Amino acid sequence: MTDQAMMEWVERVAMYLARDGVPPIAGRVLGWLMVCDPPEQSAGQISAAIGASRASLTSNLRLLTGMGFLRWRTRPGERTIFYRMAEDAWAVVVRKQIAGITSFLDITREGLDLVGSDDERAARIRQAHMTFEWMAKVFDQAPPPRASDGRAP
Repeated sequence: MTDQAMMEWVERVAMYLARDGVPPIAGRVLGWLMVCDPPEQSAGQISAAIGASRASLTSNLRLLTGMGFLRWRTRPGERTIFYRMAEDAWAVVVRKQIAGITSFLDITREGLDLVGSDDERAARIRQAHMTFEWMAKVFDQAPPPRASDGRAP
């Protein structure tokens, strides 16, 4: 893969994630850390690779770490922090999203109790509730994802 092709792929990752509100720089960081070699990179290396300022990179690294996508560490005798994709990053993030679906079902139930069943407002809440209920069932019935070595986690 050429450097240009790799960076175009990184940009595609960023634009895909931007659809869900992930800042483009955070998406570029994720894309880069999925393909870079070595897999652990300093903020300076990431900044140089994706063309982001250190200031915006720092806040996005913090965001991605908090979301469960990244892990960081230092090396003995060095002050530099090195970032890498968390081993189970995607599974962790998807599990959080699934938990959010369940939480929203509780909110829609409360909303239905609040407005009553005959109100037009209830129809709008019920539409959301039914959609999230369907998604929760799909995820509940889905087999677990396979680990990268082909085994179930």
